Amino acid sequence: MRRRKKPIKKGFRQDVKKARRIAVARGRALRVMFADEARFGRMNRPRPCWAPGGVRPKVACQLVREFIYLYGAVSPKDGASAFLILPSSDAECFQIFLDALAKKFSRYHILLIVDGAGNHKSGELAIPTNVTLARLPAHSPELNPQENIWDEIREKIFKNYAAKSMDEVCEMLVEGSLYIERNPELVKSMTSFPYIASSV
Repeated sequence: MRRRKKPIKKGFRQDVKKARRIAVARGRALRVMFADEARFGRMNRPRPCWAPGGVRPKVACQLVREFIYLYGAVSPKDGASAFLILPSSDAECFQIFLDALAKKFSRYHILLIVDGAGNHKSGELAIPTNVTLARLPAHSPELNPQENIWDEIREKIFKNYAAKSMDEVCEMLVEGSLYIERNPELVKSMTSFPYIASSV
């Protein structure tokens, strides 16, 4: 007999309550954030785009298999975010991101919601003292609002663009990260799901 998944709403509320108790005990405010990492590189695929009537648009397309990862975390309540470009998706890079996140929001206790990727639950991780990790249910990326941020960066920065080098990809990721960080209202509009708003 298969075990039923606990509802995200109930599990999320319990995680928030537990993290809030820890935050209060340590004299800090609680900040709920959702984190993920996404792969960006020189391989792209053509996407629909606008063109005047009777004109067939031409867009760049290439299949160069070079990639880098953008790690990100967003706070749906106030639109705050943090990003870090790292070479791979592994426990070592996730540790670097955790440490940077903990330092950036050092005045808060962070409840960081992540998916069940191996690098998020590695026994090698040293979780910073002001971070509590919680996991989303398996196979449910649609519950992570950070996914909407990746879609926004791909649509606004990378759509139908063929980068000539990995340095150019990094420059585009910096541009995309700054675009998101400087627009907290946009972040709130894309990430404040009903179950988040009713639990935080």
